[in-house]
Amino acid sequence: MFDLGFAELLVIGIVALIVVGPKDLPVLFRNVGRFMGKARGMAREFSRAMNEAADDAGVKDIAKTFKSATNPVSSAMDGVKDAAKSMTNLDPDSETGKLAKEREDARKKIEAGAARKAAERKAREAQEALRKADELEASMHAPPEDAAPKPAADAPAAEGPAAEGNDKA
Repeated sequence: MFDLGFAELLVIGIVALIVVGPKDLPVLFRNVGRFMGKARGMAREFSRAMNEAADDAGVKDIAKTFKSATNPVSSAMDGVKDAAKSMTNLDPDSETGKLAKEREDARKKIEAGAARKAAERKAREAQEALRKADELEASMHAPPEDAAPKPAADAPAAEGPAAEGNDKA
């Protein structure tokens, strides 16, 4: 409503301090606060009374109509929703009702088949993972195939650079 910034409030406060005086300034501010509170209360009461009168007169319904008229996408979507709702309430003996039932049965059959295939795939993947885990566990307990046999304690030492490296150590 009123757009008062800090500078304007500071000027008003300085003028009030000069005109009213420092002794009576708190009383003035208290009275201004009470007046503002009463004015806000009266405005709130007036607004509430106007809203109640508008509700009684049916202004909300008119406003809703205007809103739907100004927003064609929303009213179009409402029309589509109403049409979809009327399509789901079909007469089961009509051709459309019979086709809808057939399509619903076909949809359920497809969903059931897809669910069964997914379950079979998951079971197959689980068995493959279990087989791989068994193979890995078996390879951990078995001796490595490419490991050379360890030389016996009474075997002669090898000659060559490797043997020289052993002597230095």
